[in-house]
Amino acid sequence: MPRARIHRIPTSSPDDTSGLRALINAGDLDPSKLIAIIGKTEGNGCVNDFTRAFAVSALTQALGEDSTGVSMVMSGGTEGGLSPHIVTFEVLADTGPGPAMAIGTGLSRDLEAHELGTFAQIDCVAETVTAAVKSADLTGAADVHFVQVKCPLLTADRIAASRAPVATPDTLKSMGLSRGASALGVALALGEIDLATAKAAKIGSDPDIWSGRASTSAGIELMGHEIVVLGMSDSWTGPLRVDHAVMTDAIDIASVAQALARLGVGETTRLRVVFAKAEASSSGLIRGQRHTMLDDSDIASTRHARAFVGGVLAGLTGSSDLYVSGGAEHQGPDGGGPTALIAEQI
Repeated sequence: MPRARIHRIPTSSPDDTSGLRALINAGDLDPSKLIAIIGKTEGNGCVNDFTRAFAVSALTQALGEDSTGVSMVMSGGTEGGLSPHIVTFEVLADTGPGPAMAIGTGLSRDLEAHELGTFAQIDCVAETVTAAVKSADLTGAADVHFVQVKCPLLTADRIAASRAPVATPDTLKSMGLSRGASALGVALALGEIDLATAKAAKIGSDPDIWSGRASTSAGIELMGHEIVVLGMSDSWTGPLRVDHAVMTDAIDIASVAQALARLGVGETTRLRVVFAKAEASSSGLIRGQRHTMLDDSDIASTRHARAFVGGVLAGLTGSSDLYVSGGAEHQGPDGGGPTALIAEQI
């Protein structure tokens, strides 16, 4: 039976692979068994955040031939006290009982520039997620707890070279459209919305349509989609467990605490990894109190939200090396977002 193994590795810079190499040299990580790496880099998380591609390049060089087929998803932005790090995912062979955490990955075709932020992108992501779920031996959408999508964005060069009109000429806005379309693709694949809803959705401006398990991050380093799916499967063994919660707003620790309790964290398990989405509420309010994240002309609201939600979750979990990703278009309710938790039996 397959067994998932993970390592959470701190990094001192986007190109720091010393922790990864130390685990490999010690025999604690088998690079030939790697299928995915998800990380946080300390860039600005915007269009010109090259720390993401820099990190991927460094990891690819460090792994050499073993990097082939490894899904690498880097999310920029470690504002506040968030600590830069990577999480590695291996699939090993083992015997034992299930269920346990399962991992599936997928790589979509490259999009044409004019497809970004349209139903074509929704459909492309849905197809790839469906295949990744199947590859993980997850019997149905209910077994899926987390879908990470690395999606493309538009640059001035890509817009100029497009064969058809693009969804937006604004490169920054293209990030939100891509994240939103990707999230709707996850929702369609998991049955959270139907095809008619997906086709009719106003991408980026229809906050009542969302996925409770999607986490999407846009970057300049690709034109396709890197997809990592986590769920619980009877066909997998090992000590890892995964669950998820949907934060209804930026300070909704109750929903996350309930997921921690379901996993038995602090009793039968220890918390290993946290993935979360963050977004400033469009109302300008959090439980009736005004926030100023949308009014700051110096710092993008996504950066404020990452820092704020990161602090909230760090206080709850006692750890700052959290994967908190900004820009939650169609990922959870307005001002909230999905959170996934991986725990290990002790």
